Amino acid sequence: MIEPRGARRVGVVAKSASADAAGVARELVEWLGRRGIEVLVEPGTARESGAAGDEPLTPGARCDLVVVLGGDGTLLSVARKAAGGPPILGVNLGRLGFLTEVARDDLYPVLVEVLSGHYAVEPRLLLEVEQTKPGGERLAYRALNDVVVAKSALSRMIELLLTVDGRLVARYRADGLVVSTPTGSTAYNLSAGGPILHPLLPVSVLTPICPHTLTLRPLVVPDTSVVEVEIETRDDAPESRADRVYLTVDGQEGGEIGFGDRVRLTRAAQPAYLVRTGERSSIFEGLRNKLHWGE
Repeated sequence: MIEPRGARRVGVVAKSASADAAGVARELVEWLGRRGIEVLVEPGTARESGAAGDEPLTPGARCDLVVVLGGDGTLLSVARKAAGGPPILGVNLGRLGFLTEVARDDLYPVLVEVLSGHYAVEPRLLLEVEQTKPGGERLAYRALNDVVVAKSALSRMIELLLTVDGRLVARYRADGLVVSTPTGSTAYNLSAGGPILHPLLPVSVLTPICPHTLTLRPLVVPDTSVVEVEIETRDDAPESRADRVYLTVDGQEGGEIGFGDRVRLTRAAQPAYLVRTGERSSIFEGLRNKLHWGE
């Protein structure tokens, strides 16, 4: 667990190809510099904003806090690489912003508090994802939100075999399967009919996408479980795009998977850490505001 403390070295990452984010990054680097804070700027952010800071923010660089400017997608891309690393403060320059903690207009008042150590840190489960092909080739990913195995747009239903801790759960005929962390439960999992989970629960949720058998419902398992998905759909038309199946991690990484491929999911050894401030006092307030409950 990371304990809140005052920050003297701060990393800055901005959404790529966003003039707005680049402008805020440049402004933020200057603001931090005037306060004697050492600033580490992610190389892509430095190129697009022209704000180099004191040194580059590279994997493994030592800092007390990372400020991410953008939306939930930008935060996801940073958090996947930050297992056990410094706490991340998300600044929402996008639309919905379930993960990003701070609105653009509140950035500097909140930072004054955070730099003084007045904030909380929440550990968020990360999933290690290993795809193994029949020939032995392995691909590795990491997920903060979810892992989705799903058919392409024009495919028929796909067939999946699901096991948890080596025990058969079911053979699915469905459009796909979402394996979600509590953090990602308000994303694809929610759209597919899965439950909203409190983000600090030590669990994952397995949610079928439009299953042929309607009694196949979302299943919540301990985060210590080993979840394995095997593709049982045969590609009878390799020259076409029919019946193709895809693995997608956090909506940002992944690729095509085929008959006999296995996807193995386990809890990462270290979580990602997100900063929480008085800006959003509870998960329930966030849900009311974002999902318009009770309005």
